[in-house]
Amino acid sequence: MRRPLAALLPLAALAACARAAHDLGAHLGNLSPYADAPVPHGLDADLPADCTVDQVLLMQRHGSRYPLASELVSITGLVDKLANASHAITKAKLPPALAFLRDGYTSTLGHDDLTAPGRLQLFTHGVQFALRYPHLKATALLVGAQDRVIESAQWFANGYFGRSWGALNATALSTIAENGTTVSYITPMDTCAGWQYAYGNNATVAWGEVYLPPIARRLNAALPGANLTAADAHGALYACAYDLAAHGTSPWCGAFSPDELAAFEYELDLLMDGAFGYNLPGRMGAVLGSLYVAHLVGTLQNATGAAPALTLEFGHDTTIDLVLTALGLAKDTPPLSPKGPVAPSRKWRTSYQVPFAAQMTWEKFTCASSFAGPQVRLVLNGAPVPLAFCRHADQKLGSCALSDFVAATATQANVTWGDAAWNATCGAGF
Repeated sequence: MRRPLAALLPLAALAACARAAHDLGAHLGNLSPYADAPVPHGLDADLPADCTVDQVLLMQRHGSRYPLASELVSITGLVDKLANASHAITKAKLPPALAFLRDGYTSTLGHDDLTAPGRLQLFTHGVQFALRYPHLKATALLVGAQDRVIESAQWFANGYFGRSWGALNATALSTIAENGTTVSYITPMDTCAGWQYAYGNNATVAWGEVYLPPIARRLNAALPGANLTAADAHGALYACAYDLAAHGTSPWCGAFSPDELAAFEYELDLLMDGAFGYNLPGRMGAVLGSLYVAHLVGTLQNATGAAPALTLEFGHDTTIDLVLTALGLAKDTPPLSPKGPVAPSRKWRTSYQVPFAAQMTWEKFTCASSFAGPQVRLVLNGAPVPLAFCRHADQKLGSCALSDFVAATATQANVTWGDAAWNATCGAGF
């Protein structure tokens, strides 16, 4: 039986800090600090008492990180603008939400690497996993070969294995390259010649032209001499997200209205949906995510009997989003538009799907009487996700029979790199 996550937190003080950070950044899209996703209405988060989890596959996103180098530029540009106007700002009557600028604002953020909260997130997840599935034992980790992903896996392993990790890490952790010549279901877009990050980035540029100029005007009205641009307003939003990711708090988060933060969250949803979701051209998102689905189905079926009971894999928010796309989950009709408006009830919500340290957990379970035969369910950041594509998905758990799951994903599971479906979408070759 799967115990509630709240019962697994190791230290109340750390939990309180995590909740405080979540309250500040609950709507920062894929830049949100980790928090359990809300359980959909009518679903049970826990399995019936007569059920036992027999097999688990985890795809774990890396923890909170510093901004990408390209994002840090907008934060440092904002800092420079504020420094140049510091004399006027100090003498101005500032609104309470911007009063922190009277003492100046500087940034010590690095770029790309895992932060201290990110390390804590992964260590805690490792501890929680050991407590959640004490009857299943992992012996190996597969990790995307990027520094912050590798470090995340190491912190998870320290929490999961404890002191024994020191003796295991040379043999238990294996990496898979993230490049344009290595086929990988962790980063499938890297070997798809037709894929472009611009599919998502172009959408964010268009939406930024809608929502950022009014924020810049509001800030300029309160900050004499600052002459902030839309790019600077963007930098202030990034400062909120990344101060939070690095330090657990940020004065900038309180400087924006709920509507302004919602518009920033929508930008991040547009980015991920456009580059790794349903707004990719044609069936590209589904085809890319199908590489993982094939791996998932093969492991759950375990035709050779060699599949591990507990699979631990480490990747990115992009990995998880592409899998959801391949399975038709979190799909909006009509699709998200870079012209807006922000739809509060949209299904594609990266704040819930892929916050920092997101966990996509697949469970295969059997029951003495509740169900006949093995069942499959998806738990995404602590919340079950209804497998609506299955013919007979259970209404209480969102799960479905393994046989139904295999039948429903047959098309995706048959996609391999370089086959007709792949080449029709991505082009042949690397």
